[in-house]
Amino acid sequence: SVISNPTITTFLHVCHESGNASCIMAITPSTTRSLLYMFIGSIVSTLTVSGNLLVITSVIYFKQLHTPTNYLILSLAVADLLVGALVLLFNMALSLQSCLYFGDLVCKIRRSLDISLMTTSILNLCCISIDRYYAVCQPLTYRTQINVSVVSVMILLSWIVSALSGFGIMFVGLKNTVCEGRCFIFHIPHSNVIGSVVSFYLPVFIMLCIYLKIFFVAQKQARTIQSTKAGTTTSGMERKATKTLAIIMGVFLFCWTPFFVSITFNPVLNYSIPAPVTETLVWLGWSNSTLNPFVYCFFYSWFRSAFRIIISGKIINSNYANAQLS
Repeated sequence: SVISNPTITTFLHVCHESGNASCIMAITPSTTRSLLYMFIGSIVSTLTVSGNLLVITSVIYFKQLHTPTNYLILSLAVADLLVGALVLLFNMALSLQSCLYFGDLVCKIRRSLDISLMTTSILNLCCISIDRYYAVCQPLTYRTQINVSVVSVMILLSWIVSALSGFGIMFVGLKNTVCEGRCFIFHIPHSNVIGSVVSFYLPVFIMLCIYLKIFFVAQKQARTIQSTKAGTTTSGMERKATKTLAIIMGVFLFCWTPFFVSITFNPVLNYSIPAPVTETLVWLGWSNSTLNPFVYCFFYSWFRSAFRIIISGKIINSNYANAQLS
């Protein structure tokens, strides 16, 4: 197709036509497309996979890291690794090579897998916040209340709820309404609202309540410690708690809030939010899977020690499974 005016002529390629709807592919120069593939593929997807693979290897290999808390981090890393290995690569192809033809079933499976892994990652973050609540607020009973069995149930429920939330799309007969060539499913009012509540708003509300409780308890503990010492300088414990909570919640909310707000209010706005904006926001959300290894692991010295041993290749020639990580 050709659109002309006195000053500009634009060539448009229609990917697929279905009734009154069609998908128009923006013609991207080959050099630009190659650079985008290199940047997104090597920086985003590769970094996501490698970072989470380091976490998985560390928790499985080093016996010192065999703790209930780290098993939750392991589950989170598995979900984030699958996001980097499957979701990001597939959607990168959709974003840069607009005309990809898939059947209705394949498109539903892709979207279901996307939602399932996204929800799994978020629910694992919620489980980690519950674990931290008992560790900080009820330290005397923490080991009896949060053990391997309890954590296993939490992990199992997170994956089951996520699978039901994501793959439920396949059983309600949803159709692509805007562009079958791109197989997006963003124009689903009831599914978007219900899915957003289960996958985002409810876990966020729980996490905010838990972390606020942890913050206040940490402040109280810091003041108790401080009262036994001279001076009124803010204790290191209080500063660390404030910084950690700000990083955890700040990164999570920064990545996912814009996307979920957009798909929640898009039906109210009569779907006036452009598809490229929605795509950009969901990429921002997926970047949380890239940042999680840094946020949850790089701040702990024993994980940094484990990463150094793995990256140096020492575990290939020697047995470091019982090594004391500092």
